Amino acid sequence: MSRVKLIQQTDLSEENKEFFDMVPNLLGRVPNFYKTLSHSPYLAMALLPINSAAQREWSGTDISGRIKELIVIKTSHTNACKYCYAHNTALGQAAGIEEDHIKALSLNDFSDPNLFTQEEVLAIKWAESVTNNSANSNDKLFADLKEVFTEKQIVEMTILAAMFNMLNRINDSLDVDLEEQGEINKIKKSLHLKTEAYGDYLEWFAKFWKKNINPA
Repeated sequence: MSRVKLIQQTDLSEENKEFFDMVPNLLGRVPNFYKTLSHSPYLAMALLPINSAAQREWSGTDISGRIKELIVIKTSHTNACKYCYAHNTALGQAAGIEEDHIKALSLNDFSDPNLFTQEEVLAIKWAESVTNNSANSNDKLFADLKEVFTEKQIVEMTILAAMFNMLNRINDSLDVDLEEQGEINKIKKSLHLKTEAYGDYLEWFAKFWKKNINPA
């Protein structure tokens, strides 16, 4: 059971309620993670655009949604974060990641060339190395990465793995309740970032900030 109350839209102050209307446009639903973070609504509002832009596939990043989800699933599995693992195996399905992929990924068994490409295997290994805090000393793996990925792509993969280490820690530390599977599955429609909705969110947040945090 969640260690802190899950904030509902009706619990928010009048000026903050609109936030919950915006979240599904970027994440497909309002997950319990954001209901937890909304004890500190301004931090939740600030994290959302980073979370969605780093994790979703869109023209501003050079990593596919499939590779991103392999990174997130590996990170969450390594940390044994049940909440993030459940959500991202569901989102992974939207990217074509099936049970055989999940099983092989969890066992670090990359012997079947039909399951993963060379690039995917390296991304998975990098996510694990970042999560175990061994990336700094893993020169061989980094050299292998540079053979197939640009530096931009490596930075993006590292940001994503590091971000999910943080999200894993938050969800585990606060024991955030896992939603019913039907609610979890709503995440599948958010594999690709809706850039127009993202722009609308940033515009809304800028106006919200100016009005409520930094009024003229």
